[in-house]
Amino acid sequence: MDEKKNIFDIISQIFATFGLIVLIFVLFSVFIGKEASEVSALFELGSAGLSCKVLAEVLILSALITLFENLFLTDRIIKEMALPLRYVLFFLAVMIVIVAYVVCFGWFPITYAPAWAGFIISFVICTAGSVFITNAATKAENRKMEDALERYKKSK
Repeated sequence: MDEKKNIFDIISQIFATFGLIVLIFVLFSVFIGKEASEVSALFELGSAGLSCKVLAEVLILSALITLFENLFLTDRIIKEMALPLRYVLFFLAVMIVIVAYVVCFGWFPITYAPAWAGFIISFVICTAGSVFITNAATKAENRKMEDALERYKKSK
């Protein structure tokens, strides 16, 4: 969990997050963009794509997510906190920022229950997918380290 990252690693992480979010929003715009264009600033171009304004908002969101990830999910700043609590705080911080985006940038109407339901469902699915992928990667890395340790022990 504790890695030395340089600025290029962080920029790569920001753009990887940005690319994934844009991909998700593009898929949404293809399927619901036309219907959502009248109620959502996210899909103001309908199924034609995402506006430069929305792309800039998503880029800043990606930077914030990367900041939260480096804050909560590495040992550089918070050293003594259980990993499950770190995940809860990370996803809570991300959710708070996205809710702020909904309110500040009009990503969808605050009083429109179906939009909130869609947001919550997609957030839970993305969160579960993220935790699953992270855990799988951690287990694979741990297996590699255990195998390397066994090879080292056998060589001695």
